[in-house]
Amino acid sequence: MIKRIWRGWTTRENADRYFQILTGSVIPGIEAMKVPGYLGIEVLRRPHADGVEFMTIMRFRAIEDIIAFQGPDYERSHVPEAARQVLSCWDQSAWHYEHLTNREAAEAN
Repeated sequence: MIKRIWRGWTTRENADRYFQILTGSVIPGIEAMKVPGYLGIEVLRRPHADGVEFMTIMRFRAIEDIIAFQGPDYERSHVPEAARQVLSCWDQSAWHYEHLTNREAAEAN
């Protein structure tokens, strides 16, 4: 499994609005694409002194599935215009990590 991790930041005033856009439009739009190998998404939220940070962790079976979702430039962020309107800044690229079970991690060492 591959996890695609991305972060975006917003003001405290826009945090609830961004969450509403993310869960009401962005995530349903991704799920409507019916990308083979897409396994779901987690949303994390963390307040800090300058505003609110959001992190999304998408799960895919393989890197080829992420390429089917995002195209050849698969590290590029997927940030729809509605989200851009309320985010202060965001990662321009997403990070991709191979998820290892305890057994796989032990075998890798």
